[in-house]
Amino acid sequence: MAVQQLSAALHAPAHPMAKPGFGKRSAPDQEPRRAGDFAHLPKREAAIAGYIDRLPEGADISIKALARELEGFGQCAVGTVLRRLSEAGHLRRVRRDVQDAEGARWVYRTFFTRTARPDAWWAAFLGGDVPQSGMAAPAPLREPEARGHDALARLVHQHPRLALSALECEALAGVAGDWFRRGATEAQLVAAVATMLPDLVRHPFGFVQNRLISRMPPELPAPVRGRFVMQCTDCHAPGTPDSLPGGLCRVCRSEPYEHPDDGRLPADLVRGKADRLRDTVRRHKLRPPR
Repeated sequence: MAVQQLSAALHAPAHPMAKPGFGKRSAPDQEPRRAGDFAHLPKREAAIAGYIDRLPEGADISIKALARELEGFGQCAVGTVLRRLSEAGHLRRVRRDVQDAEGARWVYRTFFTRTARPDAWWAAFLGGDVPQSGMAAPAPLREPEARGHDALARLVHQHPRLALSALECEALAGVAGDWFRRGATEAQLVAAVATMLPDLVRHPFGFVQNRLISRMPPELPAPVRGRFVMQCTDCHAPGTPDSLPGGLCRVCRSEPYEHPDDGRLPADLVRGKADRLRDTVRRHKLRPPR
């Protein structure tokens, strides 16, 4: 009955927006919208997923806001739906610390995608990488040495004055591979080696080796960690993509916890327990006196 009543709510003209910087964020590189985007989900989950999909960026898609806007659904039902959307790969809750005019604060966001994604895709995206499309996990990159060898082989065919043999290309593959380890593209490598070639290159191997080494780009800076802190969709306990498969913590997945041999609790479990205790204390303090 509630799903039938939901059809009118799906076209609500003015869904509330979250505070600036909060609310819904659409994940990148989604497939075009089609009629059967959520056909793999149960009817209730598909209806609410379609509703969320059509909401604008920054819309308030918290449990309370959705329950208030979707007629016939309470907070418990909406929470269950969001959990199942997370398990299906359509949704992840995250938080990040920002510095702005209001000072340092946590910003909470919910990323949504109509194209279901596996855990590996979410881990890559939330870590700052550009993930691939679809349900397939990101394909492993080729080894830098193999890319370097192929780049040198193409370079020889494009510039006959750099007459390297197959063995020489193989010998220089490691140096060329260092370019790719440092984030360079093949076009950058070719430009560095082949720009302003002399009319006659007497020793192609030494010439190419010298240019590869002397014009080597700088090493990439260390990646910025903690761009986002993923949260359990159900209880909002913080964790890493590895510790929150399907966007859910161990407790919300109802998985039994196996105590380690050394008796130490994992860091993500400790942080989750501490956050839940702080939330409980905070709610108690905010509760008005009777």
